[in-house]
Amino acid sequence: MSKDMMEIRWHGRGGQGAKTAALLLGEAAIAAGKYVQAFPEYGPERMGAPVAAYDRIAAKEITIHSPVLKPDVVLVLDETLIESVDMVHGLSESDGVLIVNTPDSKEETKKRIKWNGSKIITIDASKIAQANIGRPIPNTPMIGALIGATLILPIEAFMEDTKKKLEKKFKSKPEVIEGNLKAIRQAYEEVRK
Repeated sequence: MSKDMMEIRWHGRGGQGAKTAALLLGEAAIAAGKYVQAFPEYGPERMGAPVAAYDRIAAKEITIHSPVLKPDVVLVLDETLIESVDMVHGLSESDGVLIVNTPDSKEETKKRIKWNGSKIITIDASKIAQANIGRPIPNTPMIGALIGATLILPIEAFMEDTKKKLEKKFKSKPEVIEGNLKAIRQAYEEVRK
């Protein structure tokens, strides 16, 4: 995708890492020389409640400070939200990208969401996370899928920046660091195929 600014909306449930994913992506974009806004939408969230987070990534200064109403990309970390949240609100059917964490096919997912856009990607990010991290938390594989779908950042630059961030947070847990990096790479490669 080549635009002056890309707007991204993340849908998940509390505890699935939508906010963390938006912040990780934003920090990596800053490290790559981009201008960024990364922010969650807060309400009375609790573990398991629907949450949303947003990114704006641009090559030049971002001068708007409003909610993301017309995202270029929507990521759905939890497919059970499909029936209760309007995932595709504001997403263009002609050039929007929808990335859904599900074991279902694109066709099945498209029917459930009732969206006529052609750019839909389904990936079993929970399964990738379980296999690599030992827990079905889909946020890092979904970032890999996003980068694979949009090429918004070079994957190597993102991996390097994320490794540094994870090493600070999980310095006594190298398996968590390595597992997350493997999950990101696996999802990226699946989408690029």
